[in-house]
This record gives sequence, structure tokens and C-alpha cells, in this order.
Amino acid sequence: MDTARKTACETLLRIFKDGAYSNLTLSAALRAGELSGADSAFVSALVYTTVERQITVDYNLSLYLKQPLKKLRPEVCTVLRMGAAQILFMDKVPDSAAVNESVRLIKQNKKVSYASGLVNAVLRKVSQNGLCLPPKDSADYRSVLYSVPQWLVTLWSEAYGAEEADRIMASCFGGTDTCIRVNTLRTTADDLAQRLTADGVAVQRCDLLPDALILQKCGAPEKLTAFREGLFHVQDIASQLCCKALDAKPGQTVYDVCAAPGGKSFTLAQCMENTGGLYAYELHPHRIQLIEQGARRLGIANLHSGQWDAGVFDTNRPKADRVLCDVPCAGLGVIAKKPEIRYKKPEDIDKLPDLQYNILCISSQYVKENGILVYSTCSLNPAENEAVCQRFLQSHPQFHTLPILGEADKRETDNMVTLLPHRTGSDGFFITAFTKTE
Repeated sequence: MDTARKTACETLLRIFKDGAYSNLTLSAALRAGELSGADSAFVSALVYTTVERQITVDYNLSLYLKQPLKKLRPEVCTVLRMGAAQILFMDKVPDSAAVNESVRLIKQNKKVSYASGLVNAVLRKVSQNGLCLPPKDSADYRSVLYSVPQWLVTLWSEAYGAEEADRIMASCFGGTDTCIRVNTLRTTADDLAQRLTADGVAVQRCDLLPDALILQKCGAPEKLTAFREGLFHVQDIASQLCCKALDAKPGQTVYDVCAAPGGKSFTLAQCMENTGGLYAYELHPHRIQLIEQGARRLGIANLHSGQWDAGVFDTNRPKADRVLCDVPCAGLGVIAKKPEIRYKKPEDIDKLPDLQYNILCISSQYVKENGILVYSTCSLNPAENEAVCQRFLQSHPQFHTLPILGEADKRETDNMVTLLPHRTGSDGFFITAFTKTE
């Protein structure tokens, strides 16, 4: 039995059938399985490739099916998608292996073994004809090419222009590099880079951030000894730039109002040199544990965590020098890491701007005079970004925007900054810093 493909199939079935998150489902499957390092890497690649290329794969499968793909049993649909993803997008897998192992998977499942002939015939057609796309002048060409739903193609084209939208969509496929933030409370970037290199990890410096390192093909970073010793935490370049925009100083009072899982709070604590008061709040109790565990591992002493609804004003809470308002969002900037986000529907996003605006307004009431308030999302959607900030400025004349991140390659309107993945090598991110004056 091909244990790796069986694991991938079970994982994908949960993602497609139950709507499970790819990263969490895959991590659980890899922890539970007894797979070698090479097999674990193959399972990860197969799961992410199948999910992120679903629209392209489904288009190609539909060319050789007499009935719609969604009318097939979920087990059959999943095996077909897996097989086609290997044939079309995983060059190291021979087509014959992709076809034969897919047929074996179907035969091993008694509920759907009857479909082995169908799987064999369809995948052989895919192998013979290779990648097929709609005509370039058709409405769905870019959607199928980039495996992005048509509504999102339209949104990004209208917001950023067709050429920029194409680059964004091309960047929405997962990479193998991991960005980390050096724990400057315990080490330096130079020392940590030497340590990781000695452990066999390929390390690259980040031009934008002196305390950021990029690890290439490091596998699971939490398995590294340096991680267990609290010498770094995983954090994307964009999130680190967001912390930089807040400009937290030693001895200040800082609020992170939507803090879990805690990455930004950890970086802010290091910027504050473990002094002052850093208050990391989260609505859901089980996520507070993630913040507390991370702080202990990193040796952070000035962080205080607790449960708090950022959308409800607390009259007893004192004002702060800095307030970070990284609001819940659609996540359209992190599709490369969480590929199922691309399949959200517009109606799933429509209610977010009002929620975000409310959290921003509430958060602004905790800012001291001449203090700084940062609003951020990991979404590339003007309705969640510029529109929320412009609405806030119109209703809060005591706030105005600040210029930030002058060194970054960014889109910018009235000091409102959008980081695009293909420009910065980061997540897609939106950041605006406000200051309060009487």
C-alpha cells in the first residue's frame, strides 16, 4: 500500500468534504502517521498542489467526464483531483505512477472500487493531452490559468490593474521558504544565522529587516533545536513590517487587541526590550494559550494576556502609547499559505468591513494623545482596507495618517500601504498608521 498517497487522500477528503483547514488537517495527519521525511514532504506537496490548483484541475478533468465532477462520490472526485494534480503540476512524479497509484487507491476502497475503470480512463486522457486551458480571449481563461475564482480575478483586476492582478495571482502558489524573527532578547541575527547554518539549514538575510532570517527548505521549524530554545519565532516579513510601523519603544504601554496566535506581540516585546507593559488580548480562550506558550518559550516577561472582545469598549481600561489593531479579515493576502481561502465566496466577506470599522473605532479610544494606532489586515481587498480607513478618518478628525515603511516596495495612497507578495516576497498585507492629536 502507498501510505503516503493514502494519507494525502484522507487529508484531501476532509478538506474537500468537510471544509477543514488545509494547514491544520495536514499537520494532524503528519503527526499521526509514521511517514519518513521524504514521504511527509511528498504528502505536503501533493495536498497543497491539489488544493491550490483545484479550479485548473477540475477544468481539465471535466473535458473527459460525461457528468459534472461534483456529482461523483467525494472519494472518486478526490482521487481524480490528486491524480490530475500529479500529472499536470508535479514534474517529479511519472505519469504512469500517478495513474496506477490512483487506480490502486480506488480499488482499495470497497465503496467506490467500481469506479477504477473511470479513474484509469480519465487520468490517461489527462496524461495524453497535458494541461489544457480555455481560449485566451474567453472570460474564464485567467480563472482557470491561476486557479482563482472569477469574482476574485475581477476584484483584483479592478483594484490593482490587470497586469498587477496577474502577478498577484501567479504568486498565490505555495513556496518552500520560511521567514523567522530573531529573538533579540536572547541572541543576534548573526549568531542565530551561524547556528542554523551549522545545523544544516540554508539561511538568507532579509534586506528589509535586520532581525529577520529566511530559512530555505527547512521542513518543520518547530523541530529545530534553536526553536525549542526560544531563539526565534516564525513570522512573515509583512507581519514584521507591521510591527515596525507601530514603532513600539521600551517602557511604553502597548495593546495588541486581536493578538492570537501572538507573533506580532512577541516581536513588539522584543522591540520594547522586555520592558513596559504589553497587553495581548484575544476573544477566544483556547487561543490565549497559544500566546502564553509562545511567550514562555521566548522568555518574554512584559507580556500580559487575557480574554477581551475588541469590538466592545471597556471604560476601565487605561490609555496606551501604542495600539495594534490587526483585525479579522478575509485573508486574501495569504492564499499561498492557506490555499483554500481562494475558494471563499463574496458573501463570506461582505460583512467584514463593518466589523473591522467597529474594532478600529473602539481601539482608537485607547490611544493617548500623540500615540500611534496601527490598522492592518492580511487581505488584498480595498473594501477591507482603504475604505475602512477612509471611513474612520471621516468620523475621527483627531486622527491623521503617518508615512511608514519608506524602504519597502509598496503601493501607497495617502500613507495607506499595501504590500504585494510578488514585490516584497511576503504575504499580501495592508498597513496604515494613525496618530492622535487634539
